[in-house]
Amino acid sequence: MNNLTIRPRTNADLPAAARALVNVHETDGYPVEGVSDPEGWLQSDALLTAFVAELDGRIVGHVAITRPQTGDAAAELYHPAPGESIGMLGRLFVVSDARGLGAARQLMEAAANFARERHLRLLLDVMAKDQAAIRLYERLGWTRLGATEHDAGNGRVVPALAMLSPAPV
Repeated sequence: MNNLTIRPRTNADLPAAARALVNVHETDGYPVEGVSDPEGWLQSDALLTAFVAELDGRIVGHVAITRPQTGDAAAELYHPAPGESIGMLGRLFVVSDARGLGAARQLMEAAANFARERHLRLLLDVMAKDQAAIRLYERLGWTRLGATEHDAGNGRVVPALAMLSPAPV
């Protein structure tokens, strides 16, 4: 059937989104810090919005936008223009058996529309190893701000890349 829908995430979606996250961690190693508390990892006091991708009634993907927090590498690299507001795009994933259907691109578009409506410039950091994600972001007009590092916990640091969304129009 392949009926893919992108919609705002609700609290009722958290268990299914957490299961999808655990699946992605098992197949791709994302997030690099692990998933000991997947529902907790999907939630944040800084959350502005989140979207899920649903395929035939099953949550297969997720993306979130948060306010910048201390330690957000991309926010530390970017110097907003006077009056420019920024948000952090993150928690983006799609389970492996739902890839190739445009879910990641559609989740990014939903996030971009949210940001555009609120005059936000989005930033993200992506692990350098995640070349498919970097290619997607660049196809969608995101630009590289520079290399950085991601604290993966337990003294582990992972090479990352900070990126900036296209300017809102």
